[in-house]
Formats: sequence, structure tokens, C-alpha cells
Amino acid sequence: MKIVIQRVIQAQVSVGSRIVGKIGPGALIFLGVGKGDTEKDADFLADKVVELRMFADAEGKMNVSGRDAGAVFLVVSQFTLYGNCDKGRRPSFDDAASPVEAEKLYEYFVERLRRKGVKTETGEFRAMMEVSLINDGPVTFILESLGAPQQKYVSH
Repeated sequence: MKIVIQRVIQAQVSVGSRIVGKIGPGALIFLGVGKGDTEKDADFLADKVVELRMFADAEGKMNVSGRDAGAVFLVVSQFTLYGNCDKGRRPSFDDAASPVEAEKLYEYFVERLRRKGVKTETGEFRAMMEVSLINDGPVTFILESLGAPQQKYVSH
């Protein structure tokens, strides 16, 4: 699994003219699910995201986790995180999970965040969405689980 997480002042997701998810201060999370990803990958990333110290303390240092900051998360599915642009001019999505598997793990990831006590909004899976945000910082991180294809064969 891959995540792009951005600290935001506010963010929202619309499908057509309908707002499906909206948050104030918190984090916008774009989530991509790859072939072979499992609940173990979702558990790892949910734990990491909740405890990631990306919010400022009283001295302005990134030293506070999302949970401790009372941040709200907005999770948006984004299979294009698995787009491979190495060959030609058209991205290949061969490494992305099937829509059925991806939706299952997307929903699992969101539920895992909620069970950890983090208020979590969502986009709409497999919909054409419009995402608007106001970055805070900007602060952006890219996280991957060990199930991500390029990390499966890492030697130690």
C-alpha cells in the first residue's frame, strides 16, 4: 500500500455537486492499494499514520501525532499511486490491486483509523472526485507498507 499524506488547514471531496467528505485542520490521505496487499499492510500504515508526529507542538516543531493533536483525517482512494511511468508515455497500472480487493482494503484502513479514535471522513470509492485543499506548511509525506512491489525484494 502507498499513502501520500498532507497536513491541511481544510480539505473536501466532492462527487458532482455533492460534498462527500470535508474536514478542518488535519490530514488529507491519498491511499493506493497494490496487488498482494493485505490487512497487515493496512494495519501497519494505519498505525503509522495515527502516530506520525507531523503536527506542531507549542514551540512550532513537528512533535505531535494526529491523534494527540485531535486532527481529523480525510481518506481518498487513489489507484494512480500505482501508476508506472517508466516506459512510454501512458502509465501502466499493472501493480494496482483489482477494484474489489482495493475497496475492501480501503474500507478496512478507514475503519482501522476510526477504531484508533481518529475522526475520519472519506471520499467515494471508484468515483470521479474533485479534491480541494489548503496545505498547512506545506507538509507532505509518502509512506509505503512492506507489501509495496518495489520493497518486496529489499535485502538487509
